[in-house]
Amino acid sequence: MKKGKKYQDSFKLIDRTRQYDPEEAVALVKQTAKAKFDETVELHVRLGVDPRHADQQVRGTVVLPNGTGKTKTVLVVCKADKEKDARDAGADFVGAEDMIAKIQGGWFGFDVMIATPDMMGMVGRLGRVLGPKGLMPNPKTGSVTMDVARAVAETKAGKVEYRVDKTAIIHCPVGKASFEPEKLEQNLRVLMEAIIKAKPAAAKGTYIRSAVLTNTMGPAIKLNSLRF
Repeated sequence: MKKGKKYQDSFKLIDRTRQYDPEEAVALVKQTAKAKFDETVELHVRLGVDPRHADQQVRGTVVLPNGTGKTKTVLVVCKADKEKDARDAGADFVGAEDMIAKIQGGWFGFDVMIATPDMMGMVGRLGRVLGPKGLMPNPKTGSVTMDVARAVAETKAGKVEYRVDKTAIIHCPVGKASFEPEKLEQNLRVLMEAIIKAKPAAAKGTYIRSAVLTNTMGPAIKLNSLRF
C-alpha cells in the first residue's frame, strides 16, 4: 500500500539503522506528527517471553506522571456504602445492580470499570461481553478493590495498563504529540522501567528484544532500550 506524502516526508527524517536514545526519539516523534489532530504517542515493545505459558505473562499498570492526554470515563460498580467515595473521587457513573442491567442491555459508555470484590459475583456474569472489549475488572490491574477512591483517582490521573499480547508484544500509549518533550520522555521512562521491572522469573535470554516509539500516523522510531 502506497503511503501518503506526509508519511514519506516523516520517514525520511528517521535513520532506520539507528537506535535512538529516549530524548532523541521523543524529539523525532513530535517532529513526525503531521496529522491535523493531536496524535497519540505509543510505545511498542517486543519481549523475549512465551505468552502461551502462564509463568511468562507480563501484565501490570502504571500511573504516567503526566497523564495520557485523554480523560477516561470511569464506571464504579459497588454497594451503597462506597458510592460517595467513588463520586467524590471523580467517577462518571456509580451504581450496582442498575449498572449491571444497563450493560446487559447493551450500554458501554465507559472506558474503565472498577468494582468492589463483593460485587464481582454479579460482574462476573458480564464476562462474555466485557472480556472481549478489555473492560473486565481485574485484581491484578487494581480495578477490583475496596479502595474505590484511590482506583478512580489513579485512573483519572493517567493510569495505563500494559499487557503482552499473543505475539509477545506490548502496545501502550505514553501521551500526546502536543505534550512538551520533557513530559513525554518522563512518561516513556516510567512506562519502560515498569515493563523492565515486570520481567518474569521464567523468562530466559534477552528480555527486551526491541522497542519502538511512534505516533498515530507516523513511522516507527527504534529505541535504544539500554538507555532505560
